[in-house]
Amino acid sequence: MGLFLDLFERLGLFAILFIFLIRFKAFKRLLTGVASNRDKLVLSLLFGGAGIVATYGGFAFHGAIANLRGVAVALGGILGGPLVGLAAGLVAGIHRYAFDINGLTALSCGIATVLQGGLAAWLYHRLQRREYDILAAFAVGAINECLKMLLILLLARPFSSAVNLVTVLAFPSILVNGLGIAVFIQLISSVFREQQLAKAEQAQTTLAITFRTLPFLRNGLTTESAQQTAAIIREMAGIDAVLIAGEQQVLAYDGPGLSSNGTPDGLASLAVIRQVYDSGQAVLAMTSGEVGCAAVGCGLRSAVVVPLKKQDQIIGVLGLFRAAEQGITALDQELATGLSLLFANQLELGEIENHRRLAAAAEIKALQAQINPHFLFNAISTIISYTRTEPAKASNLLVKLADFFRNSTATTDREVPLSVELEHCEAYLAIEKARFEERIQMQYAVDDDTLCCPVPPLILQPLVENSIRHGILPREGGGEITISARKEDQELYIRIEDNGVGMDQEKLSSLFNEQQAGGSVREGLGIALKNVNARLVALYGRDRALQIESEPGVGTVISFSIPVAA
Repeated sequence: MGLFLDLFERLGLFAILFIFLIRFKAFKRLLTGVASNRDKLVLSLLFGGAGIVATYGGFAFHGAIANLRGVAVALGGILGGPLVGLAAGLVAGIHRYAFDINGLTALSCGIATVLQGGLAAWLYHRLQRREYDILAAFAVGAINECLKMLLILLLARPFSSAVNLVTVLAFPSILVNGLGIAVFIQLISSVFREQQLAKAEQAQTTLAITFRTLPFLRNGLTTESAQQTAAIIREMAGIDAVLIAGEQQVLAYDGPGLSSNGTPDGLASLAVIRQVYDSGQAVLAMTSGEVGCAAVGCGLRSAVVVPLKKQDQIIGVLGLFRAAEQGITALDQELATGLSLLFANQLELGEIENHRRLAAAAEIKALQAQINPHFLFNAISTIISYTRTEPAKASNLLVKLADFFRNSTATTDREVPLSVELEHCEAYLAIEKARFEERIQMQYAVDDDTLCCPVPPLILQPLVENSIRHGILPREGGGEITISARKEDQELYIRIEDNGVGMDQEKLSSLFNEQQAGGSVREGLGIALKNVNARLVALYGRDRALQIESEPGVGTVISFSIPVAA
């Protein structure tokens, strides 16, 4: 019982050392899978050093040293892979042999330590059933100690002393080493989960800020929109101060040391802000000197400042400030970067919307007005749902959302390449598939020579949306949509086919009826189809109108053709 207690006591001391280890940035990069070779070398030395500390922290027992050295090198192997484990084991194993070269178990324990790091890496990744598997970790610790006991029996002399040692030490050592590795794997798991949770919460905060500021930034970067935006950021992100500057002046400052209706001109000349304008890149300032706020009583002692860009041109900066030096955290930096990208998209969308109001094509304006509000709300709701569970997917969906709205509103040209329309559909489908998952399947049968063919903008996506909303989603289990395109005899033939619920002849014949009753065609269906059909007819004549075939329970086919140059 005393041996158990002694080993458990040293396990507690080792836990303190391990908590110190996990604070290293190299260790955190290892957990996220971005550790460099230099990081792995540093970690090999750290885990090997931890093994040495465990040796010194052990206690003499029957001519040997009872300790938890194997826990350190095994963790190195589990977290860093076989090379890190072997390197850590080599550092700790050589020291173990040299530390007690004439001892009963010096050679056997030295060899075992080297092998334990590599074996832990190999064995854990074959036993684990999930990330950070504590049962697999316990098994690795137990097997590693069994290996050490076997080497003691094979190499330690006299053999009778080796047998006596193993008889007394084996069970407590196997149990405590297994428990030790399992406990530390669980600790790492909790740290990793906390990091992921913090990032997910930050992503959700970023999206929430974006959603709240969207109505203001749609009108461009003005004093009014900047003031509203700065107040929202400070309120929701808990930042000490927020600054938004335009190309010539400070537009908004929300923070301490200001009257309610004034902003000091000196803020525009802060060193950190000038650096952003000069470099075009985000700048991190962790001291008051780097911030450059020399005014008496200035409380801005650390900052992250990012450029606000529109079409790759800097039109302003966003600065997040803390009242303490070294106060800007990694999450603050991620928040600033995320807001910069999202605000850039919002500003571009705002400019596009202004252009859209002035556009001569009334049909395109009507279609955009129909799509943007409800699709934006649903898309943001979907992305928010992924921020906690799959932050990378949420980020990718944001990119798709930006692509979708850029393509939806940016073009006022009469025609665009078919490839652009297909990219627009793919961006839309990425959002919808994230919402409805396996219920929506997409197939393409598009000939390569059709991709450069000019087509009217916003001609495909409304038809694909129609197939999803009114064909696939009402069908139990979802379904499949196929987009086909081929060129033949100076004609581009396009076909959108779904295996959805279809419609009867009565509903089919009423699709383009000017006197549709509110319930005769489901909401949104008539507007989209009529818009696309009207533009085709206006551009190419009545013989280019949409051709629609449908059968209840079978699906719907929408096809049309466009003249193209030879």
